Amino acid sequence: MAIKNKKDERRVSIKNRIRKIVIGSAERPRMTVFRSNKQIYVQLIDDENGNTLVAAGSRDKGIVEKQVPKIEQAQLVGQLIAEKAKAAGIEKVVFDRNGYLYHGRVKSLAEAARNGGLKF
Repeated sequence: MAIKNKKDERRVSIKNRIRKIVIGSAERPRMTVFRSNKQIYVQLIDDENGNTLVAAGSRDKGIVEKQVPKIEQAQLVGQLIAEKAKAAGIEKVVFDRNGYLYHGRVKSLAEAARNGGLKF
């Protein structure tokens, strides 16, 4: 895989370092965040079976209709993933920031998920 610039290369190396330690299971799935320039997505993944248990993103119905700034959009996604996880019977997760800094949109998503009832 050819990496285009040093910023992406740095993120991928941090991501690989994190993934050596963070592993999701069916009881405690890995909550991984993907952040693009305009959108933010989150998934709960069972790494043992290779399944995505629950997913949410800023392009989901209730969120895309609201014209809000990106940090507030991330908070809405955090609340949505917490609701979906509760419906699926998941309370504890392992947080995977996917090489991004725990700041801004990633931080607001994580805090909203915690306020929604997820424990990590």
